[in-house]
Amino acid sequence: MAPPSDELTRAQQGSVVSKAASKTSDSSSNERQEVLQEKPTEDKAIREKQAINDRVPTVTEDDPEVYKKLGFCYPTWYKWYILTVIFVIQCSMNFNASIYSNAISGLEDEFSISAQAARVGQLIFLVAYGFGCELWAPWSEEYGRRPILQWSLGLVNLWQIPCALAPNFGTIIGFRFLGGLSSAGGSVTLGMVADMWQPDDQQFAVGYVVFSSVGGSVIGPIVGGFVETYLNWRWVFWLQLIFGGATQILHFFTVRETRASCLMNREAKRLRKAGNANAYTADELEKLRVKQSKVWNIDGIPIKEIITIWIRPFRMFLTEPIVLFLSLLSGFSDALIFTFLESYGPVFKQWNFSTIDTGLAFLPLLIGYFLAWFSFMPWFLKQSKMIKNGTDFPEYRLKWLLFTAPLETIGLFGFAWTSRGPEYNPWIAPLIFSALVGIANYAIYMATIDYMVAAYGPYSASATGGNGFARDVLAGIAALYATPLYTNIGPAPNNLAYASTILACLAICVTVPIYIFYFYGPRIRARSKFAQEISSERAQHSGARRASLRPRPEDV
Repeated sequence: MAPPSDELTRAQQGSVVSKAASKTSDSSSNERQEVLQEKPTEDKAIREKQAINDRVPTVTEDDPEVYKKLGFCYPTWYKWYILTVIFVIQCSMNFNASIYSNAISGLEDEFSISAQAARVGQLIFLVAYGFGCELWAPWSEEYGRRPILQWSLGLVNLWQIPCALAPNFGTIIGFRFLGGLSSAGGSVTLGMVADMWQPDDQQFAVGYVVFSSVGGSVIGPIVGGFVETYLNWRWVFWLQLIFGGATQILHFFTVRETRASCLMNREAKRLRKAGNANAYTADELEKLRVKQSKVWNIDGIPIKEIITIWIRPFRMFLTEPIVLFLSLLSGFSDALIFTFLESYGPVFKQWNFSTIDTGLAFLPLLIGYFLAWFSFMPWFLKQSKMIKNGTDFPEYRLKWLLFTAPLETIGLFGFAWTSRGPEYNPWIAPLIFSALVGIANYAIYMATIDYMVAAYGPYSASATGGNGFARDVLAGIAALYATPLYTNIGPAPNNLAYASTILACLAICVTVPIYIFYFYGPRIRARSKFAQEISSERAQHSGARRASLRPRPEDV
């Protein structure tokens, strides 16, 4: 028999063990309760994620009820009305770039700067415009053409006010930069053409939009001549605001959304509100999956994808021979127009042209654009027949350019040696040759855009983005070298002729690749990753609608 003290000790130990066990049991019970409380939350998140992963898009363009609500099915008259509004928008954007030249003399006097310094405002606007087009393009594909164009137009119009009220030249430089960066430009307007016409049917629409792009550059100096003569330089910016404001109002009240993915998302939301809980588009489901993942994103769009989209035009510009050389050709042609903006003054001063007369001298360029646009009509019709017969090929889009591109060199040589003054020829002679340059400029822009769309399919936005970038940047640079080029090369009167002759020789160099791509284009495309991928996709998805052929971010 154990001593009483030992029994007490064992009893105390048992009590301690019992209490410890009780505490352990309570702790385990609490932990189990916490786990049981957390588990439903985790299970719910997993179930929701699995539910999204298991969902399939039920709202697609293959559904006739959905497809008839897309831009492809808008009435023909309304499609062309939208194009006409786009025409006005494109004219206003190019008007903003070109009319600035008529403010240079006023800026010189107001801020005591040189003419060359004043032209920096032209350079910075056009270079920023080139980047702005690429900046806005991906957002128009995600959020729709309509809101992006409204934001773009609104910002561009807003930046005109501080320019018009500028107390110093630095203010103008800063807000001209913002104005260029805020301009959506052709990247969005050409995208709207793709929203309403299938690739095989959009040549007439593209031709119309291209005409507005080149035509707007000519309207600026024509109107600017009257502004420079009768109004203060600040009216150059007030007129940009008036033109842009009227355009924005017209677009806001009369133009619907055209982007297919946005219209399908809108239809899916309508169906869900009506009680169909499973109505989702592929775009909506993809964004939900991205948001649930750990991928960095902006509203369901992976950051990596956004960067990829922004980089792709510049990468294609540097690595794709077709994009590089045709963009340089197109950019050089556009630079000529802005070179003309500066050269017309010293050239036609020899015939005692006033500022208004010099502005009106740009009308032959506009006539050249119209003739070039009209000359493409038979080719569009023939091309449509070839597409229906299955005999179309991308290089055919360059065929008319084989005949019209040399007009650029001919026009420049002719302009050069008829610009020496009234002692040698009448004033109308250089104007006739400038019309030839206009024909070539339109043809080059139209054909290169059309060819890139045919060759690169869903990558065409990036390919044509490189084209637009080259046009804007080279045109901006032209604003700086044009006047020194026409005044510092050789003695008068041949200095004017020498300058245009140099440009004509450069035109020969950049025109040669057209013939190389026409005859050897298939071989060159065979080495292109982008062009080959779209060729294989077209073979696999013969007859597929445009929206079903999309570039994948990981392909870049």
